[in-house]
Order: sequence, then structure tokens, then C-alpha cells
Amino acid sequence: MKILFKFLIITAIVSLLLSCGGKEAVKKEEFDPVVYLKKADELVSKKEYEEARKLLLEIKNRESAKEYAPLAQLKIADSYLKEDEPELAITEYRRFIELYPESTYAPYAQYSIGMAYFRQIEGPERGAGTAQKALNEFLKLEKMYPRHPYGDILPLRIQKCRNIIAEGELIIGKFYHKKGSYTAAIGRFEGIVKNYPDFKNLDETLYLLVDSYKNLNMLDKAKQYLKLLKEKFPDSQFAKKAEGFRFQ
Repeated sequence: MKILFKFLIITAIVSLLLSCGGKEAVKKEEFDPVVYLKKADELVSKKEYEEARKLLLEIKNRESAKEYAPLAQLKIADSYLKEDEPELAITEYRRFIELYPESTYAPYAQYSIGMAYFRQIEGPERGAGTAQKALNEFLKLEKMYPRHPYGDILPLRIQKCRNIIAEGELIIGKFYHKKGSYTAAIGRFEGIVKNYPDFKNLDETLYLLVDSYKNLNMLDKAKQYLKLLKEKFPDSQFAKKAEGFRFQ
């Protein structure tokens, strides 16, 4: 009986110690969003994107103060961009702006949407549509967050998008012009003159407009664009080439 009693005492003590140890372990593994963010960054640097996102999602779901939840959402979007998944990144950046439109990180999220499209531009032949999407997002950034910190680089991004879109229109217009579909060509060329007056190949566009109207025997229009070509680009090779036009 004494032996049994001693055994029960020892068992109770061991159980108590184990219980205390368990609580200690739980305390050591308590949720810490800062630690989770650091671990997520480490996983991203190792290209373990899915595991990183699991930690970031846990921050969003568990952090009661919601102090780090916005940053976790932003890092989820960033992780998709680094994983070369631009469409998924765009979705997550949009979600960030919807959830935290007044956040100091919101301009970064909007700029990143534009850049996700911008990096997909392949050239004027196939990239004009993507350039238009990038341009729309960059203009949205200017409208929504006029005090954004991208004042030096954003105008260059916008100009490149505009040039690519205009160049795409010029390629299509030249295709119609070569086929003799002058009315269709004029639609493209005049769209460039109206919407992209700073286009780098505007002199060529004006020359082709003169030629298109001349071929349609719409001489007043042809003369109008010839005058504009000579005024804006007097030293251009296309202005000199246009001197050979004869209007009767």
C-alpha cells in the first residue's frame, strides 16, 4: 500500500512538471507577427514563396491589433511578383488598396500594379495593349495619390507607355496605308496626332496623313497636315520628303 501511495505521488509530481513544461513551450511558441514577418522574408529570399505566404496569411488572420496585417498583405503581393506571377500580384495589390486605401503604402501598391503591367510590355507589335493597361494604372496613381514619391521616374514610365501605344497604332496604320485602305489608315494616324502629340515619330505620322489624304484626292486636308508637318518639324526628313508632293 505504501509502495502504491509513493507511485501515485511520483506520478502526480511528474504530471505537474510536464504540465509546467508544456506551458513553457507554449509560451516560447507564442504568436509574434514581427518574427513571422522576418521568417517570411527569409523564405522569400530562398524562393520558398508558398511557405512564406502561409506565414503572412497567419499574420493577417491572427494579429488582433492589425498593426502588421497591412504589411503582410503587401508582402503577399510582392511575393507573387518575385515569383513571376504578375496577375496574382496585381490581384493582391488591388486587395491591399481596397482594404487600406489611406495607408502610407497605398501609393507603392498602386505603382506596383502599373509596374506589373509595364514589365510585361514586349514591344509595339504585341505590347500596345499591355502598355495601355500600365498607362491607365500610372495615371490612376497620379490621380489617387498626387503626393506619391515617384515624381522622378513616373513621367518616364508614362512617356514610354504612350510611345509604345502610338507606335502600335502607327504600325497598324502603315499596314492599312500599304494596302491602299487609306480611310482606315487615316483613322489610326489622326488618333495618334490627337492623343499622342508628343509621339517621337509624329513627323512620319503627319507625312503619312498627307499622303493618305492626297491619295483620296482630299487635297484641303492633305495641305492642312502638310502645313502642320512643316511648322512642327521643318528639319525632318519627312518634311523634306513631303516637298515633292504636287497638288492639282
